[in-house]
Amino acid sequence: MRTYSLKKENVHRDWWVIDVKDKPLGRVASRIASILRGKHKVDFTPHVDNGDFIIVLNADKIMLTGKKEEQKVYRHHSGYIGNLKEVSFLKKKEKNPEGIIIHAVSGMLPKNKLGRKMVKKLKVYRGEKHPHQAQKLKVLDF
Repeated sequence: MRTYSLKKENVHRDWWVIDVKDKPLGRVASRIASILRGKHKVDFTPHVDNGDFIIVLNADKIMLTGKKEEQKVYRHHSGYIGNLKEVSFLKKKEKNPEGIIIHAVSGMLPKNKLGRKMVKKLKVYRGEKHPHQAQKLKVLDF
């Protein structure tokens, strides 16, 4: 027996489309992260980017469970004293719903060059329309 290790020349990528209307953010993000990483494939290799492309539709209609929609706060700090910025989930959902999904998914990917390369294969759109009709899209339901 020999262990098979995938080479980047042998990678085959598919295009998936997901409609996240009225779906919980965490469940959607973990499924997307798994597909971007390539863990759903038989020839998964941790050091090779063999994940697929994902198109997310209706990002503005994503939901959270419980009271998290009112209580969740996104924080970031610039590094300077007193520069802690806070934005509530509802305000971020109005202004930048794509960023919510990208933030959740990127937190579930590796924190290195490979993870930054994987997150570039994620395409997020507010509504139903997207410019990727030319690719052979597969619908992902869960």
